[in-house]
Amino acid sequence: MNEEELWNLLDEVMDPEIPVLSLVDLGVIREAKFVNGNPQITITPTYSGCPAMKIMEEDIEAVLQGSGFDEYEVKTVLSPAWTTDWITEKGRKALHDYGIAPPEQTTSDKNALLGHPKEVTCPHCRSRQTKMLSQFGSTPCKALYQCNDCKEPFDYFKCI
Repeated sequence: MNEEELWNLLDEVMDPEIPVLSLVDLGVIREAKFVNGNPQITITPTYSGCPAMKIMEEDIEAVLQGSGFDEYEVKTVLSPAWTTDWITEKGRKALHDYGIAPPEQTTSDKNALLGHPKEVTCPHCRSRQTKMLSQFGSTPCKALYQCNDCKEPFDYFKCI
């Protein structure tokens, strides 16, 4: 197996909280390489207190073991801190299709420090007529919004 095949294998590991989003597309898997013939995977949590990190690590280990690897390393690094800029375009589409509005800005945008834009596109009807109901959604990395047109509530993945 080469590194490209290793990345393809890891792309099968889904986020435990958003099962349509791979850890690769979420940007949690930062590096995948072979050291002395064994996989070495580097992961970064979406935030330092993320309760799903242990599950993510176990899921990565299960995929590696299922592919015949007995020796491997999964290490966690906190620096640089994870950012929503690391979510791939494929990942943003998967979020949207799942009913979660993906980040609409990057951390380099002036208002990114606020964590949310003034308008968020509704993932259900694509309306821009939305309002934030709560700074906190189903997980700490999301805010709760509601569409003024279709009236559906939805999570918005905050720009971090």
